[in-house]
Amino acid sequence: MPGIDHHQGLFWMSFTERFLQLRKQHGLTQQQMAETVGIHITQVKRYESGEAQPSLEILKKVATAFNVTTDWLVFEQGEREPQDELKLKFEAVAQMDEDERRSILALLDAMILKHQTKRFFVPQTENDKTAGS
Repeated sequence: MPGIDHHQGLFWMSFTERFLQLRKQHGLTQQQMAETVGIHITQVKRYESGEAQPSLEILKKVATAFNVTTDWLVFEQGEREPQDELKLKFEAVAQMDEDERRSILALLDAMILKHQTKRFFVPQTENDKTAGS
């Protein structure tokens, strides 16, 4: 089956298969799928054959029409999940009381901001420093 990859024991599915899966799960013809999403039947055929990928606007229409997330349509299974080590830590945090969770979230927000700021900061080289003198 095109677009399916068995990687590290996980079942990966591309937009093409997910789009087709939605249509079949709902018992729709290609014409009915086109009408449900608000696109031309030619586009349905192109998405299902893998000849085309949807725009953001179409992704939003599909997600809304079938009550799924755009993440589910776009990302492979597990692609956006934290690593196992972080999952365990997040599970532990979920068991804490509300004040402790708020403190940890504030700390995480601060660390993320620090990391993002550091990424955009470009230190001057020695040549830049002497050139400005």
